[in-house]
Amino acid sequence: MASVFENVSGAPADVIFALTAAYKADTDPRKVNLGVGAYRTEEGKPWVLPVVHKADHIMVDDDNLDHEYLPILGLENFRKASAKLILGENSKAIAEGRVGAAQCISGTGAVYTGASFLAKHYPFKNAACYISKPTW
Repeated sequence: MASVFENVSGAPADVIFALTAAYKADTDPRKVNLGVGAYRTEEGKPWVLPVVHKADHIMVDDDNLDHEYLPILGLENFRKASAKLILGENSKAIAEGRVGAAQCISGTGAVYTGASFLAKHYPFKNAACYISKPTW
């Protein structure tokens, strides 16, 4: 059975995340990261604002937090674990590599991302979408 999404083309690569990946792959010690805007130390490590550092210690006493951006799709281990939680540990779809996942900033963000994707790529026009009231 053909998927209703078989003609969906991949989104173009995000320029900033591609630049960050190229930076990380470059072995030249003189390299400078000109990608995602973040304060850096002389060693090129993220410099955390004192107020953010203080807040981190209030939540978790961990000096190893580095505040790097996640990859564009989110944390891979989180996405894989989420798919297993939703579809089951022995999911045939996961085993066959037919599952994709993206980490979103919130439940509402996830619903918006999914709805935007369906609005653009779902082939059945005039399909109903029901939204609860209240929407959260």
